[in-house]
Amino acid sequence: MFIRWFGVLLIGFVAQCAGQKPVVWVLSTGGTIAGQGATSTSLTQYKGSVVSGAELVKAVPEIAQIAEVRVEQIANVGSPNITLAHWLTLANRINRIFSEDPGTAGVVITHGTNTMEETAYFLSLTVKHDRPVVLVGSMRPGNAISADGPLNLLNAVRMAAAAEARGKGVMVVLNDEIHAAREVTKTNTLRVETFRSPDFGYLGYVDGDKISFYRAPVRRHTTRSEFDVSGLKELPAVEIVYSYVQASPVMIQALAASGVKGIVVAGTGAGLMTNVERDALAKIRGPVIVRSNHTGSGRVSARDEYDALGMIPADNLNPQKARILLMLALTKTTDLKEIRRIFEEY
Repeated sequence: MFIRWFGVLLIGFVAQCAGQKPVVWVLSTGGTIAGQGATSTSLTQYKGSVVSGAELVKAVPEIAQIAEVRVEQIANVGSPNITLAHWLTLANRINRIFSEDPGTAGVVITHGTNTMEETAYFLSLTVKHDRPVVLVGSMRPGNAISADGPLNLLNAVRMAAAAEARGKGVMVVLNDEIHAAREVTKTNTLRVETFRSPDFGYLGYVDGDKISFYRAPVRRHTTRSEFDVSGLKELPAVEIVYSYVQASPVMIQALAASGVKGIVVAGTGAGLMTNVERDALAKIRGPVIVRSNHTGSGRVSARDEYDALGMIPADNLNPQKARILLMLALTKTTDLKEIRRIFEEY
């Protein structure tokens, strides 16, 4: 590992001394950043995913002053239509880029904002290199007044090319802010400052003069992750059940009957659920049950009444990220003690 790390740094140093720009790959998947409205004021009614990644990069000529950019179109879909197959494609492609081209400084992924945090977290667990992977998007289409996409893209390329971004894992960069994949979530439907890391805050800023980091993620990710998806064609089925007043057990029963391998409960408060839900979950056999919450922040800790039923607390992972970690955990084991260990470490 040290030899490979030193080799990458040496290549980067030689390239810098030779006056070469760092190489950054832009993998495009669509989203609002690739969208266009009928007019410059069509901020809510517009068509996303119509512009290619190459066109996005070409529209920001300042990028060429920062890096040698290589663009690849992975998909062109709105982020609600991103699939697990897209995730596997992205993870495997990024790992190949880093393995085959040690001169690559980093990778940028243009992506819709609705599921960006999920793609980011999946990649933080499945990319096996320490070079930066940066997800970027926008809240306004490209032809809108005060479109945020061009500057976001420029900042993402700056991040991907920056030596100080190494080892920080997968990050989300929008609105001049740097967020860790594990902690970031979308919090507003329309505002450009939609991305927040509720419990711990962002990692730093991307300003005009420099990139500033103030902290780094400490949970396991990228080079310290035990998950390998290189040989996988699909992931274990895991679904989410939302808890609320007088919730019916029908969803739980239907999911268990469908053969899912895991269920994440988006519980109330600190991951609690109704007696009806708890009793329904206690009766099913097969799926691994993880307790998260729908409060938006805070830890879900162990609790005797749920631990006795084999349910696993998700710590402060929100339901959609708990689902991702459970899917990956189930590619390795079904042992509840091991899965609990995984949720404690990631």
